[in-house]
Amino acid sequence: MATFVLVHGAWHGAWCWRRVAQMLRRNGHEVFAPTLTGLCERSHLLTPAVDLDTHILDVVNEMKWQGLHNVVLVGHSYGGMVISGVAEKMERAIASFVMLDAFMPEDGQSVVDMQPPGPREATLTAERQGATSLPPRSAEFFKVNEKDRAWVDAQCTPQPIKCFLQKLPLTGARERIAKKTYIRATIYPSPYFDAGLASARAKNWRIYEVPSGHDVMLDVPEREHAALPQA
Repeated sequence: MATFVLVHGAWHGAWCWRRVAQMLRRNGHEVFAPTLTGLCERSHLLTPAVDLDTHILDVVNEMKWQGLHNVVLVGHSYGGMVISGVAEKMERAIASFVMLDAFMPEDGQSVVDMQPPGPREATLTAERQGATSLPPRSAEFFKVNEKDRAWVDAQCTPQPIKCFLQKLPLTGARERIAKKTYIRATIYPSPYFDAGLASARAKNWRIYEVPSGHDVMLDVPEREHAALPQA
């Protein structure tokens, strides 16, 4: 049986993995889904200092203190930034690496570096105006299924802005992991996740394209479950 570490994206928390986690546990797998500092049930820890390094350390410490090895590490959306940083510190503990409709940074890139001009300028303007967090985007924007939209909107909390601004140094640890998968949600149009898919394909990663909104784990958890490597 496999050990899964599931890392959520911006504005989300561990709650978004509940359906997939239940499926995995029913099949005998071990599942860890830490909520990142400053978000959801940990929103009381939100400060202007929370950044990408904070979130990388959240996951690194989860793996270290739980004594996890041969991990299937999954990152959704912004979580792709986080798990790329985790791979730099925990490469030997990771058996399989999964990007779920996620940012695929190269060395020295931040989230804003990968965004189109409109969203990038909006984030940079917010920073210049003194914002320390960004309000959630709507579930409708992410093409979440209609039944779940009100619930998702109620669950999401502001995202620390430094997480989108901090550049991530990479030395190639992610690429050295033996098994790598990119899952693209085809119903959600996104130039940066299309770019992530293209990069993964060029590097001969395993590819899945799933007919779903951006929150695949909510829209079609059974399809995500089927796409995840089991070891």
